[in-house]
Amino acid sequence: MLTTEQLADLRIQLLQEKSDINDRLDQNDYLGLERGHYHESMGELSSYDNHPADEGTDLYEREKDIALKEHYELQLKNIDRALTAMENGTYGQCAVCGKDIPLERLQVIPNTTHCIEHSPDKVISRERPLEEGVLMPPFGKFDMDEQDENVAFDAEDAWQVVSQWGTSESPSDFFYTKDHYNDVSTEAEESEGYVEDFENFVGNDMYGENITVYPNPQHERYEEALDEEGIMTTFGDLPAFEHDPYVEETDNYIEPHDPERVDQRP
Repeated sequence: MLTTEQLADLRIQLLQEKSDINDRLDQNDYLGLERGHYHESMGELSSYDNHPADEGTDLYEREKDIALKEHYELQLKNIDRALTAMENGTYGQCAVCGKDIPLERLQVIPNTTHCIEHSPDKVISRERPLEEGVLMPPFGKFDMDEQDENVAFDAEDAWQVVSQWGTSESPSDFFYTKDHYNDVSTEAEESEGYVEDFENFVGNDMYGENITVYPNPQHERYEEALDEEGIMTTFGDLPAFEHDPYVEETDNYIEPHDPERVDQRP
């Protein structure tokens, strides 16, 4: 509960802030926004003889003035709301939950009528300008956000394909030495048209049966990579209960995964 002295000090602070804003607007001729066109504030009669860059600068300044005016108007609106709350005896209480607003908060922001939990400033707008929906970047959209990531062929994939035909980079620009110029393109090691490496040499019929391995250079590199790492799959070794039936015995045992044959140990 605020004392009479505290209310008086806060009222003086609010009135002083309101006077300063009004003086600032008067001295700046309300930021030139009471004129019909921004050319009038600059003494220009037409855009015909102005450079497009100058027109862009003038437009930016006009937009900044509009934003400042809206900011000043919001401050005045909040001050008037706080002064009205003083007259009604509700100043210092949150307009949402009714709890007392700490004096420290009122001393810093005397025009507030909300506690920190229900402050409208805590809500961050995620809305984007409408123009962004129609002014797309060239060559399509680059999905940088993991939330929107997909496996479709997008602009990033298109650039990776084009960069294979040459860029300004050379093997000397990389930390690790590249053996061939085809390897200096953007993410040259990334698979194109498939996800797993074995999709290049494994196939099946239209019913998902008769899985067949087609030997080719990709298959050879795949097997070499597995042998080098000492694993049976690219995503790690098989569990024990799946690993044993596939292990080839080097002694007098026959491969246990062959159902047509029996154990021939001596």
